[in-house]
Amino acid sequence: MGKTYERIDGRLRTFIEAQPLFFTATAPLSGDGTVNLSPKGLTGSFAVLDELTVAYLDFAGSNAETIAHLRENGRITLMWCAFQGPPNIVRVHGRGEPVFRDDPRFGELLTHFPGIDPTPHGLRAIIVVTAELVRDTCGYAVPNMSYGEDRDLHAKRFAREDDASLSAYFEKKEHVETSLDGLPGLPLPLPPSSV
Repeated sequence: MGKTYERIDGRLRTFIEAQPLFFTATAPLSGDGTVNLSPKGLTGSFAVLDELTVAYLDFAGSNAETIAHLRENGRITLMWCAFQGPPNIVRVHGRGEPVFRDDPRFGELLTHFPGIDPTPHGLRAIIVVTAELVRDTCGYAVPNMSYGEDRDLHAKRFAREDDASLSAYFEKKEHVETSLDGLPGLPLPLPPSSV
């Protein structure tokens, strides 16, 4: 039932770009480390950069497990499920890198996300993923669910922050600068934006 693809294009690209939700999975190298699985959404915060590269905006939150794991070992899997229409699951297994706000590449990468204003969301980094394995599977057991709209709570919460207050917020959180397993997470104080 599953099929492997050499690139993200055509029907596969159309499918993943149309999904309002995807999941990221990462883990530290330590065998007893904490595996992380995170839902990602917000319309316009994901982009296909080319046939083997995707990226998404990493916004403010109460931890930074994905960033910490990527800084340690780079392994990441992204997954999209069809909750409407024909059943399908697509996974991109690959290597990821957090590109922080002070990185010279940050400004150019940000141009790939014209459909969202990242300002009210406390943008921390852009996660860039290079695909090593692209597969789809049937998704027959995934339920049909209706998408209503993005929640506006994230923007309402973080729109009132500037760089200084956002850094202070992150510094108060136990697992932003370091992961649950003590790995380096988000560099603090928050680097200034290169744009």
